Amino acid sequence: MTNNTSNEQSTLSFVKMHGCGNDYVFFDCFAEGETKINAPLDMLARKLSDRHKGIGSDGIVLILPSDVADAKMRMFNADGSESGMCGNAIRCVGKYLYESSAVKKPQIKIETLSGIKSLELSIMDGLVNTVRVDMGAAKLSPEDIPVKLVGESIIGRVVNIEGNRYELTCVNMGNPHAVIFKDEIEQFDLAMVGPTVECAKIFPERVNLEVAQIVSRNNIRMRVWERGSGETMACGTGACAVAVAAVLMGYCDKDMDITVQLKGGVLTIRYTDETVYMTGNCEKVFEGTVAL
Repeated sequence: MTNNTSNEQSTLSFVKMHGCGNDYVFFDCFAEGETKINAPLDMLARKLSDRHKGIGSDGIVLILPSDVADAKMRMFNADGSESGMCGNAIRCVGKYLYESSAVKKPQIKIETLSGIKSLELSIMDGLVNTVRVDMGAAKLSPEDIPVKLVGESIIGRVVNIEGNRYELTCVNMGNPHAVIFKDEIEQFDLAMVGPTVECAKIFPERVNLEVAQIVSRNNIRMRVWERGSGETMACGTGACAVAVAAVLMGYCDKDMDITVQLKGGVLTIRYTDETVYMTGNCEKVFEGTVAL
């Protein structure tokens, strides 16, 4: 991106972080707010997320001041679309805030487009190892997903999309999700099915698709196709949606720890009557500056 009024390029500091391999480029805007970034955020997300011509990531995250919480998070997918919530990214935000001393306490509240989320940090030798996030209540009604199907909820519903039949369970965990259970997931053609379901007419805001395999009671493997990013190594809201769907389908137990194995790591999910808890790692990869 060039500046028409000057030959000088402005630079922006960033931190590359990931949770279970779900990686993002983070910008510390805690002091200056969004005015710190003098570029369209959708364009910036597309440019920097490119794994061949950019930094490479599943998107970008802005860490911002908040009037209602300790900080605010805005997240943009690799295609430039803004997402309401990202479970893996928000754990990294908690780690960054604590280790940078911007918010030096083990309990942190983060404002997102999907509401305020409460984080509990696990700290060892001054560093944050894991974070437990109160993700809020699972939303199951079609209008809350949203999905254009009738009924109080969509649980194991057989749906015809582009001439193919899929048994879907739909859950909103800050983002819309559709879950398919299979006996084996490695050979599942997610590259074909993912975009077909993501952009199906029944999902007016598109949808994230998870294909999940029950390994044993309260132990699940999953792959995820994220709207705006394609298949990723992990998805925090997706792991929560899979655990909720598994309980609703009778495969797992409510109010018990459910282990969800993703391509990039493991998350622990607990689905209660009141909320869904997600616990997982968060790691800093490197710091740098990028020319705008």
